[in-house]
Amino acid sequence: MRTLAGVEDEEKWLAEGIAGIQHNAFFMHRALDANNLREVLKYSALMLSELRTSKLSPQKYYDLYMRAFDQLRQLEIFFKDETRHGLPVVDLYELVQHAGNILPRMYLLCTVGSVYIKSKQAPSKDVLKDLVEMCRGVQHPIRGLFLRSYLAQVSRDKLPEIGSDYEGDANTVMDAVEFVLQNFTEMNKLWVRIQHQGPGTVREKQEKERNELRDLVGKNLHVLGQIEGVDLEMYKETVLPRVLEQVVNCKDNLAQYYLMECIIQVFPDEYHLQTLETLLTACTQLMPTVDTKIVLTQLMDRLSNYAASSPDVLHEFLQVEAFAKLSNAIGKVIDTQLEMPIVGAMTLFVSLLTFTLRVHPDRLDYVDQVLGACVVKLSSVPKLEDARAMKQVVALLSAPLEKYSDIVTALTLSNYPRVMDHLDDGTNKVMAMLIIQSIMKNDSCISTADKVEVLFELIKGLIKDLDGTNVEELDEEDFQEEQNSVARLIHMLDNEEPEEMLKIIYVVRKHLMTGGSRRLPFTVPPLVFSAVRLVRQLEAQGGDIAGEDVRATLRKIFQILNQTIEALSSVPCPELALRLYLQCAEAASDCDLEPVAYEFFTQAFILYEEEIADSKAQVTAIHLIVGTLQRINVFGVENRDTLTHKATGVEIFFPCFPISFLLNYFPNRKLTFPFDQYSARLLKKPDQCRAVYACSHLFWVDDLEGNKDGERVLLCLRRALRIANAAQQMINATRGSSGPVTLFVEILNKYIYFFEKGNPHITPSDIQSLIELINTEMQSDNGNTTVHSDPFFTSTLRYIRVHKQKGGLMGEKYDPIKL
Repeated sequence: MRTLAGVEDEEKWLAEGIAGIQHNAFFMHRALDANNLREVLKYSALMLSELRTSKLSPQKYYDLYMRAFDQLRQLEIFFKDETRHGLPVVDLYELVQHAGNILPRMYLLCTVGSVYIKSKQAPSKDVLKDLVEMCRGVQHPIRGLFLRSYLAQVSRDKLPEIGSDYEGDANTVMDAVEFVLQNFTEMNKLWVRIQHQGPGTVREKQEKERNELRDLVGKNLHVLGQIEGVDLEMYKETVLPRVLEQVVNCKDNLAQYYLMECIIQVFPDEYHLQTLETLLTACTQLMPTVDTKIVLTQLMDRLSNYAASSPDVLHEFLQVEAFAKLSNAIGKVIDTQLEMPIVGAMTLFVSLLTFTLRVHPDRLDYVDQVLGACVVKLSSVPKLEDARAMKQVVALLSAPLEKYSDIVTALTLSNYPRVMDHLDDGTNKVMAMLIIQSIMKNDSCISTADKVEVLFELIKGLIKDLDGTNVEELDEEDFQEEQNSVARLIHMLDNEEPEEMLKIIYVVRKHLMTGGSRRLPFTVPPLVFSAVRLVRQLEAQGGDIAGEDVRATLRKIFQILNQTIEALSSVPCPELALRLYLQCAEAASDCDLEPVAYEFFTQAFILYEEEIADSKAQVTAIHLIVGTLQRINVFGVENRDTLTHKATGVEIFFPCFPISFLLNYFPNRKLTFPFDQYSARLLKKPDQCRAVYACSHLFWVDDLEGNKDGERVLLCLRRALRIANAAQQMINATRGSSGPVTLFVEILNKYIYFFEKGNPHITPSDIQSLIELINTEMQSDNGNTTVHSDPFFTSTLRYIRVHKQKGGLMGEKYDPIKL
């Protein structure tokens, strides 16, 4: 590291150099004004002598050089004027060669040489050859580089390229190329030589200085790339071999890396394609310490962009066998550079795969070949622990997903799963999530069992605990997101052929059942619904379908469903299992399979009795049971009565007396009906009430003419009313007030519903009595008989009032009710 004193000294030396240039430039301009050639040459040589310093870094030397360069432009104008006033330019060319010091002499010679070429008194190739040879007299690396940079700059517009003023006669494009190549060669030698100057302790400083000077050398290649008339043949036979010879032979890390970058950037893409083998051979001959992967990556990126620019050029890639050459070159580089880290090899494979997908998207064998080479390299590593390498492997696996919108295409790659096997558990999950996201994004449908098998092998990190995974370390939020993604994926698996869909269900179930108890609540429901969807599909097609391998039958599918839901008992997750049993019961009903539907209901009842203890879960469960049972129409009288009684507890023990008689005869006594079943066993009175009046719908189903038992409906509603009254008394006893009348209003609405449905056992007097009861309860609560404080009750009365005002048949029914 340079000390503060060193920086201050360098600033001082730079200031002194600038002062010397300004001082001598002042006298040079006075001589220019006096048209005194001898004095001009004298002071210009003194001015240029300031560039002989060795005390400045390249950056500071560049500042000094630019000051001198500005004065040389003025001097060139003066020399042009001198030739117009009669002084032959050849004499001036000879005259400046008498300057005492070689560095000022060469700057003056280059300046006059520019005027000499422009005068066309000599072939430009002769002057350029003379100048490039004479510049060899300056062998100091930094001074020589800036001198030759000046030569390249003043001669750029005077090269005998096609279309220039200096073309023709003895001058050819080849002369221009030869001049630039020779200047490039000498500059590269000077540039490389810097590393050998001074002790090894300043090597870091030297490398930094060399890096600052690299653009001076690279400008020659930019000039070569811009010369008009350099066609493919000349580039292939002369330019590229000469440049690569210099690159390979210099044996310098920085020079080889930078110059290969320049070659790739400055010359046309079509030239690279036609000379691909030569370029790749040079890459394999670079020093082992050169970062060849970046060079090859840049080359493949250029070629990929070239292929994407026009479909017309794709056949050229096939003609030159670009993929095979790139693949072989990358293999050689990886094999020869034993010190290359694994991340470097993975980067090369990613670039090669990107190239392949852009140039040969239809050649899946090429894609699989790249993945296979990656597997070979990963197999040579005991364990992939480099995070950067892991990231590159993910990029490698993501590339086919991004290219092919159909995930099935990626699933046909045999080496794709083998690459994933080398990922650690965390990265494996990340890649699995990317695969699922790709399927969702492109709305892909996986329609065959073998593809599903491959897919679930790829995402096995999400559907089961891999070896060595610490379950306790899993973040719950991340875990849920992963399992929800798997659940969404299951819905994307579909096939219109029932037998193939049944195979898919078998494959999915096989994998999901190994997922452990934490995953089953997420993955079993979508599997069940997929199977139910298959059931309805079979039913729509007329029933069972015999396949070649698997016979798709309704009973077999329901057996799978029953076994699958039973797996949730190990979680345990009874609420979810109950819901799924009820869904399957409804599906069995739609297929007219009464025994199957009854069995699913039986399983649901068993879960309710033995597993569901939470009061809220019980309320939800009983409403689900009642709602499902109401929709099912497959049961005969005996089975329906059994299930209805199980759900409601409604059973008539006095068949010789009508229910109305019993209700009227025992108005204040608890009837001996077995209401100790599900609805009546709920903990909270409001829950009991709502469950009982919900059960009333089981006895009045519009779609079933034989299932309209008005007496049982009334029994349920009156039982609900008694429970609501008991709840009201409990509130009054504990709080000193009757509390809200919500339960009564809810029961009133049930009375109105069945009244409108035509239940003959529900009369206007029942509704009238209930309205009066609610008014009484509200009056005792707030002492106000005119204001209805319950919005629900107010809306209900408004509903009745509207029907009375409308008239008609419904109005006549409501007419006896007084509000």
